Amino acid sequence: MDLWQLLLTLAVAGSSDAFSGSEATPAFLVRASQSLQILYPVLETNSSGNPKFTKCRSPELETFSCHWTDGANHSLQSPGSVQMFYIRRDIQEWKECPDYVSAGENSCYFNSSYTSVWTPYCIKLTSNGGIVDHKCFSVEDIVQPDPPVGLNWTLLNISLTEIHADILVKWEPPPNTDVKMGWIILEYELHYKELNETQWKMMDPLMVTSVPMYSLRLDKEYEVRVRTRQRNTEKYGKFSEVLLITFPQMNPSACEEDFQFPWFLIIIFGILGLAVTLFLLIFSKQQRKEN
Repeated sequence: MDLWQLLLTLAVAGSSDAFSGSEATPAFLVRASQSLQILYPVLETNSSGNPKFTKCRSPELETFSCHWTDGANHSLQSPGSVQMFYIRRDIQEWKECPDYVSAGENSCYFNSSYTSVWTPYCIKLTSNGGIVDHKCFSVEDIVQPDPPVGLNWTLLNISLTEIHADILVKWEPPPNTDVKMGWIILEYELHYKELNETQWKMMDPLMVTSVPMYSLRLDKEYEVRVRTRQRNTEKYGKFSEVLLITFPQMNPSACEEDFQFPWFLIIIFGILGLAVTLFLLIFSKQQRKEN
């Protein structure tokens, strides 16, 4: 066991009591990262030509994967020259990546057998035996769910003026998330805009999978997209496919930018009113003559 492994193993084993709750996780990650920097200060000034971790992500709190760059140093490109190792609280030695294939090129995939929630992980990337990058995290902190699916909309109401409409937008949670059993609680964010606009508008976060949208213009087309995140975290996953909302064609004159006042009706009522007034005047004159 080299000095790296010895220090990390002692840190993990010596802190086992502190890991009885998830509150202790950030403290461990800080101590672990500090230990890595003390042992390998050269990592702070690593050449940009070396492979680097780009992200670690868990879509559903049950599996996760980590990805890294190729590296511009051509001497590192030979097969097997770059390896990833990990260590966690219940493992007393560094283990090599269990699956270099499932998550794509330059990645390591951890299935449910290798994933432990609320347990700190430290990972390191090596090239020809030398460490080129490292990071520490806990699985619940790298959750970025897959996009919601099945976006659709239903017409709720059309205004009497036939200018505006209210709709209900619905979607389904990501298929791989166990929301029914409560293993993960998701929060959704809906964005929308008119078809020809560039700036998306955003609704407040939602805990439900449907939301009404009011006073949309019938002569406009709209785009809607939704993304989600684990509740009480900051990182959202990717957006869903864009839903295009197009209303059935209505009477073009009813969808002008400014509603046209019904002058024709006013003229008719005005003529009727004038006729009634003349009738009353004539009737009153006849009454006076008879008297």
